[in-house]
Amino acid sequence: MFTIQLNKMFFYAYHGVHKEETIVGTNFEVSVSISFDANKRVEKLSDTINYVSVYEIVKLKFATPEKLLETLAQNIAAAIYLIDNRINNIKISIAKLNAPIVNFVGEIGVTFEENY
Repeated sequence: MFTIQLNKMFFYAYHGVHKEETIVGTNFEVSVSISFDANKRVEKLSDTINYVSVYEIVKLKFATPEKLLETLAQNIAAAIYLIDNRINNIKISIAKLNAPIVNFVGEIGVTFEENY
């Protein structure tokens, strides 16, 4: 089994339940891990999961505002799973870097993991 990772992808997007989040937007950090079975030696792109395809899916899903990060993570995982039936696990972490919480310094986030 292999696990590919796309770590620390940054997006500016408009996800959130507060009106100002959907107008002003904020920065997000995303990491994705995908485990898959390789039935043979991995020597060409078709033997693995295409990193570019995964990145394009994440970028596309980030362009559609969601109220909850949980929903966004589930949508990303579902879309990634559709690209390759060898996938047996997807883990997605999304951090909102500037959460609109009074006197809060830090980041908030979710991690979603699905086994297939």
